[in-house]
Amino acid sequence: MIALGENQYGKSRVRVMKVYRHPGRNELHDWTVELLLQGDFQSCFIDGDNSKILPTDTMKNTVYSLARNSKATAMEDYAKELADFLLSRNPQGKSASIRIESTLWKRLTIDGKPHPSAFMRGSGEFQTTSVERAQGGAFHILSGLDNLVLLKTANSSFEGYIKDSLTTLPETKDRLFGTAVSAEWRYTSRDLDFDAVRTTLRETMLRTFANHDSKSVQQTLYAMAESALEAVPEINEIEITMPNKHCLLVDLSRFGQDNPNEIFVPTDEPHGYIEARVRRKP
Repeated sequence: MIALGENQYGKSRVRVMKVYRHPGRNELHDWTVELLLQGDFQSCFIDGDNSKILPTDTMKNTVYSLARNSKATAMEDYAKELADFLLSRNPQGKSASIRIESTLWKRLTIDGKPHPSAFMRGSGEFQTTSVERAQGGAFHILSGLDNLVLLKTANSSFEGYIKDSLTTLPETKDRLFGTAVSAEWRYTSRDLDFDAVRTTLRETMLRTFANHDSKSVQQTLYAMAESALEAVPEINEIEITMPNKHCLLVDLSRFGQDNPNEIFVPTDEPHGYIEARVRRKP
């Protein structure tokens, strides 16, 4: 016997940019949205009967229409609105999943003053959220950030590790520490000032990265997660991924020059990969 298993469908990579126009100052949001429905769609898969299928083009239009009337400034709140809208109009849908990535734009500073309506693209960092809700159920909100590229040029070492016949890496008391942080955390409440909580969490992790006397990427990752949990009671766990983006000291001795820890070659591949989930004790 053959049976249809779990399935979902929707629209992905829907780009929407919204400008909030205030007297003398504009705010800008640049979001990439994915909408997925799970539910009673067996007749479509097996029989080709589309009577229960909401076109994905309609889902795309829903993103724009709701954005026009939405007062949400946090992408978590906008994702909740999208999930509710889809479920209310599609009783055949068992649950809805919304994922949003937010692209960073920075306000231009002109003649020392923030410009009210001009922006420049920020780094390659994305802010993310995934919101799920079943018909008649509670929201489940998992938010995070991706590709937060960081580098510190002091207070980083790596010593005392296992050395065997294949080890060539020399110990160092002073190395460059580069990484691209990805993190996800689950909120314990569904009604928060999500932007304020995110700002506190992100700034706490950045402060810890900058000030931590790192003995390894693992130790710094744990310190960043620990500080985030201490600063933000609205989350109960956080998962962080931190690849070790190596910056290798260049040997200049063959040119008759020294290198007092100043000249490096950045490398993307291969890189170390460190990941951990840190949670509050029950």
